[in-house]
Amino acid sequence: MPSTNPIKLHFSPAMDAASTATIICLTKSTNLTTLTPIWPQTIPQILNLNYCNNPSNKNVSLFLRSCSTKPNINRENETDENLTVEPSSHSRTQKQAKPTSIQSLSSSQSSFSRGLVFDLGTKNSWDSLEVGSPVVKRYLSDDEERWYMWYHGRSGENPDFESIGLAVSSNGIHWERGGAAVKSSADVGLVMNCSKDWWAFDIQSIRPCEIVIMSSTKVRSNNAVYWLYYTGVSSEYVEFSDNSLEFSLKNPERAHIVGDFSNENEGKSKIFKSLPGLAMSQDGRHWARIEGEHHSGALFDVGSNGEWDSLFIASPQVVYHGSGDLRMYYHSFDAESGHFAVGIARSRDGMRWVKLGKILGGGANGAFDECGIVNPKVIRNKKNGTYLMVYEGVADEGERSIGFAVSSDGLKQWRRVQDFPLLKKSQENGWDCEGVGSPYLVQMDGDLDEWRLYYRGIGQGGRTGIGLAISQGTEPNNFQRWTGFHF
Repeated sequence: MPSTNPIKLHFSPAMDAASTATIICLTKSTNLTTLTPIWPQTIPQILNLNYCNNPSNKNVSLFLRSCSTKPNINRENETDENLTVEPSSHSRTQKQAKPTSIQSLSSSQSSFSRGLVFDLGTKNSWDSLEVGSPVVKRYLSDDEERWYMWYHGRSGENPDFESIGLAVSSNGIHWERGGAAVKSSADVGLVMNCSKDWWAFDIQSIRPCEIVIMSSTKVRSNNAVYWLYYTGVSSEYVEFSDNSLEFSLKNPERAHIVGDFSNENEGKSKIFKSLPGLAMSQDGRHWARIEGEHHSGALFDVGSNGEWDSLFIASPQVVYHGSGDLRMYYHSFDAESGHFAVGIARSRDGMRWVKLGKILGGGANGAFDECGIVNPKVIRNKKNGTYLMVYEGVADEGERSIGFAVSSDGLKQWRRVQDFPLLKKSQENGWDCEGVGSPYLVQMDGDLDEWRLYYRGIGQGGRTGIGLAISQGTEPNNFQRWTGFHF
């Protein structure tokens, strides 16, 4: 008989303002769970979430009310052999001609701001000091196009803590944002705060890494659910010293912002333990944390002493491969080799993970990624099924650029495509002249092969923003910063 255990839920403070406090009760079974990524053909509408509080019952279920999407989730097949996968965006004939994001020679955008599509929030907003970690999804219906971007931010009023927010757009270029916590499922703004539980793994920082919309036989719902995989940082300090590094090692990594005193002892390495977390939502705005198997609520722990990922786990990005096969790509710092590296873990239900080891480490001597790679983002090419990884490369002196690797199976057969960066920092005085990183790759549908690369840029004084670069062609290997629409 399969064993069942309750999955505990913890709610984001941003949910307290919602009229219905909410989500989820879930059955955690050793049986396989049918997972079906569903990218809605219609834009998600307002959804209410209701929490089923039944701690005495070990066989708890996830109840979710209504949804505008209509995935087939009423499956009883526990073997995960009959999954259907729908793409994240759909190529459809539009009633009116829409602009594409082909690079134009328009001079309307100055050289300073070229590529910048999302700046810091206003003075008193929750994201006035820093923004980064973009996770971008596109939804396309017969009537309209809609883009969602989750990202992390922090404010000058509370610089020691990071939160997650949501912005929306009709074209992926011009974004609507909010300066405070969301109050309804139609709002944009802050959607998730750090945990307030002293024992939790995510009390200091949370950063979004991937959003996967899936349905499951264990999730009793008329619709698919947003699964948010994120990095959570605790207050647990990790002892580490390596005099061979030409830069200070920090976790979480933050730009040194002039006037921000939250990063004391800027020149010294300072590592806090981070672990991967999971939260669920019906509307992408009101989230409930799903407590993992680790005692802190994380999905899993760092490696044992001597293992390559024994210091911290960061940037857990999840890709759906097939029936009962999800892959998580994450980075850590390998103390033995002195390089950042990316590893992989696999899961059959999205909640219990088995590590498979390191898959990609530091580049050649003198390369832009000599000291390793961080913040990997992997997608599966819709045209040929190969796996593409964009990542943040770390040079010998700590400079950050964006690199590119490919794999035929998404496991351990990874190779760098080129020896030079896919995208590097801009020229002097540009908004991203100090470094680029935290990439997120979007493959556009349609007859025209187009790729969008969203990224975090750092400029003078440590000012951050989110930028966009475009590449045309079957492979994403010729990115140029966005300058305007071409009709």
